Amino acid sequence: MKNILIEQNIHWRGKSYKSIKREKLQKLISYLPLKQIITITGIRRCGKSTLLKQAINYLIKSGVNAKNILFINLEHPYFLEFRDNPNFLNKIYDEYLKLINPQGKVYCFLDEIQYFNNWQVYIKNRYETTDIKFIITGSNSSMLSNELNTLLSGRSLNIHLSTFNFREFLNYKGIEYKDKIERVANRIAIERAKDEFLKWGGFYEVFDANDESIKKDLLISYAKNIIYQDIIPRYGIRNYQIIERLFFYLLSNATNIINYTNLSKTFEVSDKTIKEYINYFEDTFMFKRIDKFHNKLKEQIKSSKKLYVLDNGFLQIATKGSLNLGAMLENSVFNLLNENYKDITYCKDKYEIDFCFDNTLVQVSYDISSQKTLKREINAFKHFKGDKKVLITYESEDKIDDIDIIKYEDFAIDIGHFKNL
Repeated sequence: MKNILIEQNIHWRGKSYKSIKREKLQKLISYLPLKQIITITGIRRCGKSTLLKQAINYLIKSGVNAKNILFINLEHPYFLEFRDNPNFLNKIYDEYLKLINPQGKVYCFLDEIQYFNNWQVYIKNRYETTDIKFIITGSNSSMLSNELNTLLSGRSLNIHLSTFNFREFLNYKGIEYKDKIERVANRIAIERAKDEFLKWGGFYEVFDANDESIKKDLLISYAKNIIYQDIIPRYGIRNYQIIERLFFYLLSNATNIINYTNLSKTFEVSDKTIKEYINYFEDTFMFKRIDKFHNKLKEQIKSSKKLYVLDNGFLQIATKGSLNLGAMLENSVFNLLNENYKDITYCKDKYEIDFCFDNTLVQVSYDISSQKTLKREINAFKHFKGDKKVLITYESEDKIDDIDIIKYEDFAIDIGHFKNL
């Protein structure tokens, strides 16, 4: 175990971690001085470990002794045989104390903690009896929210990390975009980056690969790892072939309303089973469903759900082949909104509005060059009430009455200022 600790904590030897800065780092830094446990949730391979290492770099630059910082990746094969014994986490920490003998406050980074069953018991005991700052990550939403909060009565702060957003992707590409001058000067590069991002999404290893077949292989491996390592063992699923087939089939239906009855017939299982499986996909940050807006909350909860996948790259490995450009655009817009707003719904009766929240209506249309299409979108806005009305397109920008028409890249870059539109 000593060798593992030394290998995983290169900062003890004066080395820093190299990575592309993530925007959520500032929020993590703001939480570090607080007593509360910091939990970082997100889909596998989205960059949670990288974010932890960026925080370690920050702490050391701020004057914290490097040896007072412990990082443990609990996915290491050595730990697998002990995953049913939460007391083994104590042994890991005790080994660290014997190896380093830190003086003062310790920052303990535990990566992918869900690999240890009943890990909450260890965290609770240490939290209440020591001056350890815990920063933990996990790939399951209910595990790191409901279970931890039940045990610690809310003594935790959560940061959700998604795959790279468009701004972070442009930073990776080295494309400047901070003001209008830079965007005009780099217009072609930004448009090329937009096409790539809409197609392949924000998994770092995926967009860093040059070969499209490798990109697809990576995305398939991510999906299967989540299904077979995070879902099937945790929920004791026997129909493992059905849940895998369902995942790839649902990708073909992203941005559409889910019909549980049709799905149950297709996969020859009950509606209840289909709903449970989709719940598991949501818990592991693969999909997100949204309700149809209704003034009565009870009716909204009972409403038909629209389905979105939480990284556009997955759309390229759907059972029926990749989705059309309009669906890719809509799905990516949802992910941007989902990162910044809560309680997103859709509106539908005679017309349909893709997203409704905070008295704001957002419609997505890939191409509005046709007057028929433009008229249809404008009529949809007139049919529903909203203080702000925004139509997001692939490349058009304009202002028609009280509707702001915005290009995808401008919306994606300026999402933080969206409330001021």
